[in-house]
This record gives sequence, C-alpha cells and structure tokens, in this order.
Amino acid sequence: MRNIVTFYAMNTTLYFRDIAGVITVVAAAFSLGRMVRTNELVAIIASGVSAKRIVGPILVLAIFFTGLTVADQELLIPSISDQLVRDEDDIPGQESYAVWFLADGNGSLICSRRFDVETATFLNPTIITRRGPTPHGVWEVTGRISADSATYDPSTESWDLRNGLYVSTDPNESARQIDTYRAPDLLPKDIALRRNAGYASLLSSRQLAALAAQKTKVTDIAQLLSQKHFRITDPIINLTMLMVSLPVLICRDPRTMKSAILVSFVLTAACFVTTFVCKMLATEAVFGNRVTPALWAWLPVFIFLPIAVIELDSMKT
Repeated sequence: MRNIVTFYAMNTTLYFRDIAGVITVVAAAFSLGRMVRTNELVAIIASGVSAKRIVGPILVLAIFFTGLTVADQELLIPSISDQLVRDEDDIPGQESYAVWFLADGNGSLICSRRFDVETATFLNPTIITRRGPTPHGVWEVTGRISADSATYDPSTESWDLRNGLYVSTDPNESARQIDTYRAPDLLPKDIALRRNAGYASLLSSRQLAALAAQKTKVTDIAQLLSQKHFRITDPIINLTMLMVSLPVLICRDPRTMKSAILVSFVLTAACFVTTFVCKMLATEAVFGNRVTPALWAWLPVFIFLPIAVIELDSMKT
C-alpha cells in the first residue's frame, strides 16, 4: 500500500503540470456559471462594478497557479525524476534493467546487460570511448573499456571498475588495466531517467541546456530545444487559454450561460489541440527540411494571445 500511495503521489506532479491550464478554465467556468445562475453577476454589474474588475481576481489566482506550475516543472519534478520513470510494478530501489549505448559527457557510450539500482552497479559493462565530434557530427572511436562490474562512488564522482581493461584502437598502444572511469555528469539516478523515451520532459531548463551540449543527432537536439522553448511558452499558453475564455463567460442572462460555457470550452480545446499539434511538429522537418522548434513553440501564443487581448478589450462593462 505504501508503494501504491507513493507512486501515485509522485505522479500527481505530472498530472498537475499537464492539465494545470485546463483546470483554471474549468474552475472559472463553474464559478462564473454559478454567479450568473444566482444573479450575483447581474447585481455586481448593476451596482457599477466593471466586468474587468470581476475577472481581475481570477487572473491573479491564475498567475499564482501558473507560478506553481513553473516551480513544479523546474524544481519538484527534476528532483524526483528517477522515481517518475519507474513502472507501477517496480519496488523502489530494487529495479534492474539493461542499458544500451548510453552517452555521457565524455562522448563515450556505455552498455551493460544489467544495471542494479540498489547497489548502483553495472554488470559486465562495456564503455566505447570516442573523440569528436567533427563539424559534420562524426565521432571517432578511440578504444574500449571492459570490466566485470562498475560501481558508482559518490565521494569521487567516478565509477570503480573491477578487473577493468582498456584496449585502444591504436595498434601501437598496448592494453592496460584501468581502475576507475570518471563521468561526473552521469549519476545513477540519471541512468534510470535517460533510458526512458520521454525523459526530456522531466528535466529542468538548466539540465536541458547542459544535455543539449552533449547531443550530436539533429533529432535529439531538436527535442531538447523544443522542450526548452515550450518551458517558456507553456505558462503563457495556460494564461492565454483563460483570457480567451473569460470574456465569453461574463454574461448577464442565465439562459445564455450554457452556450457561453460551450463556446469557452471550444476555444480552450482549440488552443489545447493547437499546442499539442505544435509539440508534435516541433521536432519534424517541415519548412524546407528545416527543424524549427522555436517557431512551433511560440505559434500558439502568436495565434491566441491577440485573440485574448481583443476579447478582453471589447468586453462589455
């Protein structure tokens, strides 16, 4: 029961991140709908209070919750990212899995048929050392490290090798024993995270920038840049969805409230779907075989923010 509660409690951070924008719109629709049904909104407007002052507290709370979303994405989720990638049937600390061609900051590729999370140990690891890349993104293999096991030592930020052997591709260089392999950017929790296909969404902006400097494949760089730009635009898009919906929900006649809520949800869904499509296209070569993640990240803002500003400005007071 503890594992079940812990699993879903941690994943709540992801649920909140993904639907925070829609939650605010739904809450505003229910709140304003109830005020219209009980004629509170009519009384407020009839007393001379501007409709813009009515939506003011909603926007303030929306900004507050948007700040919580940013803190959730940048601080909370990265700190527990290794726990968020585990399956429902995994017992924390007892996972083990294979690792294939995992790149580190040195440019090397690490392979192992088993990595034990509890002991932070690779079984029979093979590390392919490389040099590069060239301006064309080509790496040169310089050698191979093999060992019976590799255990992480946090005090030295390195991996202790048992019976480690380094074999160079240079025929003039003989094989030699090696006791440690230093990769300070590759921690045990990073291994659990980076073997997951959607790991980039669990990293902070600082981690994304550091990882982008290590990547050589265009698709990987585009994915990281897409995540980086959407970290900036997602909060803006969440506020835009609310700003598009609020003017529609401010109505005086209870008979038109249902249609106003429907129009509000249609506008919100259009913004949500547009953002989703842009996230899929951000890593694809669309315009002349060019990958433009920044354009797709800001496109929903360019489309819906002017609409929101126009609606707020034309709202009847």
